[in-house]
Amino acid sequence: MSLSSKYGYTPDKEAIDRHLELIASNLDGIANEQVYKFCFGIMDQTTLSADDTPASVKAMVEKVNGIPANFPGWPLPASCCVYPNLGHVVAETRNNPEMHVTTVAGCFPTSQSWTEVKLREIELAVRGGADEIDIVLALNAFLAGDYETAGAEIAAARECIDKVAAELGRPVVLKVIIETGLLVTPELIADASFLAMENGADFIKTSTGKVKVNATPLAAYVMCQCIKKYHEATGIKVGFKAAGGVASAMDAVCYYSIVNTILGKEWMDKKFFRFGVSSLANKLLSAVEQKTVAYF
Repeated sequence: MSLSSKYGYTPDKEAIDRHLELIASNLDGIANEQVYKFCFGIMDQTTLSADDTPASVKAMVEKVNGIPANFPGWPLPASCCVYPNLGHVVAETRNNPEMHVTTVAGCFPTSQSWTEVKLREIELAVRGGADEIDIVLALNAFLAGDYETAGAEIAAARECIDKVAAELGRPVVLKVIIETGLLVTPELIADASFLAMENGADFIKTSTGKVKVNATPLAAYVMCQCIKKYHEATGIKVGFKAAGGVASAMDAVCYYSIVNTILGKEWMDKKFFRFGVSSLANKLLSAVEQKTVAYF
């Protein structure tokens, strides 16, 4: 029995496509300043480039620090997301601790290494100041049908995070990237979503942004349906993060509408809804300011 069947969920692609067409037809009526600013406030403002340096990360965080002065009335992003060895730069540079430090870890973006190596990197990332850790599902096991091994690795990451977080006296969020663009079918996306949630994910995330196909409305729709089914079965609320390819203001509004339609108002908060983005901030600022803004 698939994990989807366990929760009474079978993705209906034709029905999903119809619902997505309806959502797409209504986006212009949803898009407004309030929605754009909400989307800005749930961003994990991200840089995950080979040429990232402490100086370039510090410059990005200084831009975030300057938002209240340069754009009064705008929220801060939910977090800044960087490689694990650069998390300390975010922690040391941010002015407001409500803007979290997010780091990828666990041998991002491929998750191709030994579990012991991944756990050590996760531990170091938390000790380095990370409030949130984004790891990648072990696709080498999952795509081979070995859900037990893939799930156990997520559970081990959860245990590692909780142990170090307790030692440091602060909570740390775990997001699990299921890399939907490599899963091909809605059924596999659903199984990966349930597997991550069962093993301790606080969020399930679409993509690394490092493969050919990243976030899509179809993947988001399936994942949000899984979150809803899991909540109905367990009472546990898991968050959703779209990442990779959320490049325009209307892209953001599309995902906003999907989450709002399926999960409702309780999920319309940075505690349960995020975007992983690098260029979206300027697009949202431009949409509201009615001019091209190149702040970031």
